[in-house]
Amino acid sequence: MTDAPAPKRAVRAAFDKAADAYDAVATVQRAACDRLLALATGQPSAPRRILDAGCGTGYALAGLARAYPAATLFALDFAPAMLRRHPPGLALPVCADLENLPIADASLDALWSSYALQWCNPRRALPELARALAPGGRLWIATLGPGTLTELRDAFRHVDDDEHVLRFQPPEVVADAAESAGLRVLDSDRDTLHAWAPDLRSLLTDIKTLGAHQTGAPRRRAPLGKSAWARLSAAYEAHRGPDGLPASYDTFWLVAEKT
Repeated sequence: MTDAPAPKRAVRAAFDKAADAYDAVATVQRAACDRLLALATGQPSAPRRILDAGCGTGYALAGLARAYPAATLFALDFAPAMLRRHPPGLALPVCADLENLPIADASLDALWSSYALQWCNPRRALPELARALAPGGRLWIATLGPGTLTELRDAFRHVDDDEHVLRFQPPEVVADAAESAGLRVLDSDRDTLHAWAPDLRSLLTDIKTLGAHQTGAPRRRAPLGKSAWARLSAAYEAHRGPDGLPASYDTFWLVAEKT
């Protein structure tokens, strides 16, 4: 990853830094994994080789191992600190990027990727994932859509015109990229998952802990002053619900088969 472009190196650094505290605040990430696992257990034949691409701290591995106990699991992430958080023995670790898999052609029976594809260009990543799948192999994906952190984007409009929140690809772009890569979409779903915090500082801390803070987007050069912070806080309060302040994660699940 040393030859990766600067935005990718920034994402890797953010997730390396976030690894130790990640699990404590990753409630939405676990919920997305659980729903993807429910879709993944419909495989007509038991896969022998499964890759978790963008595995993070390895939450999905135990569920995949339970669903397919005879399978060999591989766990790939481009942040070494994430791989070091894995329980020993569940999967063979691979440190690499989804857009450049060190995996032989047609060598996998199934490929899982939850909340990782959004950090990639889908028209580069999906052909690479398809290349690694054997014919008839399944692809299980959960990724983020453009409505992610919409409350934060709305609140920052009361502060300045800078881009503070990442913009992710809409589901139709992901589905089209999958089909263009030779994958047949079998099932899909879309829903908004929410994380909650009692106040804005806690919410922003949680987002930063997840490694997703501004990375890859143009950044504001100066810190927020008291007046700007007051406007931001007041604007975000308009979104408060019974459980506190929400952070929305526009989530798209997709199941596809290599034709």
